Amino acid sequence: MKIVFFGTPEFAVPSLKILLDSEHEVIAVVTQPDRQSGRGRRFHPCPVKAAAEEAGLEVLQPRRVREPEFIEQLKQLAPSVMIVVAYGQILPPEIVRMPEFGCVNVHASLLPKYRGAAPINWALIKGEEKTGVMTMLMDEGIDTGPVLLKEETKITPEDTAGSLSKRLSETGAARLIPTLKGLEKGSLKPTPQEGEPSYAPVMKKSDGLIRWSLAAEEICNFIRGMNPWPGAYSFIGEERFKILMAFPVEGEGAAGLIESVTKDELLVGTGRGRISITGIQPSGKPVMEIRAFLQGRKLVKGMRFHSDD
Repeated sequence: MKIVFFGTPEFAVPSLKILLDSEHEVIAVVTQPDRQSGRGRRFHPCPVKAAAEEAGLEVLQPRRVREPEFIEQLKQLAPSVMIVVAYGQILPPEIVRMPEFGCVNVHASLLPKYRGAAPINWALIKGEEKTGVMTMLMDEGIDTGPVLLKEETKITPEDTAGSLSKRLSETGAARLIPTLKGLEKGSLKPTPQEGEPSYAPVMKKSDGLIRWSLAAEEICNFIRGMNPWPGAYSFIGEERFKILMAFPVEGEGAAGLIESVTKDELLVGTGRGRISITGIQPSGKPVMEIRAFLQGRKLVKGMRFHSDD
C-alpha cells in the first residue's frame, strides 16, 4: 500500500517506524508546524518530523489541513491509505474520504471511552483499571468511526501518563500491520463502537493545579495522569512545587495540611485520607526523590499546600 502518515508527538514514532520496516511504502509524512521552545525560543522539529527526515521522507507541515492547496497536494500523492496517530488536527471530510482504503486511526483507549486528544491522561485520572489501543476507520466525527482491531492492557498502580503512553505506543504500532493486511485482503470488517461514550479533552498547563479537597486516591490518580505533562502542581506560600508521584496512606488529615515530616517521608492531608509524596520538583529545580528534597527544606508539620494559583 502507498501510505501518507499523519502524526506529531513521540507516541506516533513507533507506528511510523514499523511502517517503514514493512512491505508498505510511506510516500509522505504530515506533521504539525515547528514550534518555538526553550530559553532561546528556537524552532524545533516534532519527534515525527525528526524521524521522517532521518528516513529521507517528504514532510508536509500545513498550518491547517483544510487549506485547498494542501488537500490538492494529497490528491496528487494518491495514497491508497492514510494512517493517523496523534496528529493534532481534525481532518476534513475531503481528506477522510480520499484514500481507497480510508483513513486508519490508532487511538489509545477502549472506544467509545475517552474519545479526544488526551485519552491516556484521563484514563489514569479517572482511576481506570484497564485501557488499550484500537485501530479504527475514521469518519467525520471525533473518534466515532468503526473499530478494526483492539488490544487491552492493565493499568498498574505505578503507571504514569508517560509510562503508559510508551507502552501503548508500541502496542498500537504492532496492531497497524495486521490492520492493513486485513483491509487489503478484505478479511477485516469494521465494527461499530458499542457502549457509553466519554471524552478526553486536550490538557492545558493550568489543568495541573491540585485540588486538595479531593480524596487521597483521586489526588494520586490525578498526579499520575499529569506526569510528565502538564504536571500536577501546588504551592506552599508563593513557592510552586510540581508533584510527580504520591500514594495513599492510612489516616486522616486536613486538606493540603502537612501532617508529618520525617527525614524520608512527607505526609499531606486531603479531603478524605492522606497521601505520601515520593517525587517532587521545586520551581526551577530538577525532579527529586522525597528524601533528597527534605534534606534541603525546613518543612514542618502544620504548613500547608494550597491551590491558589
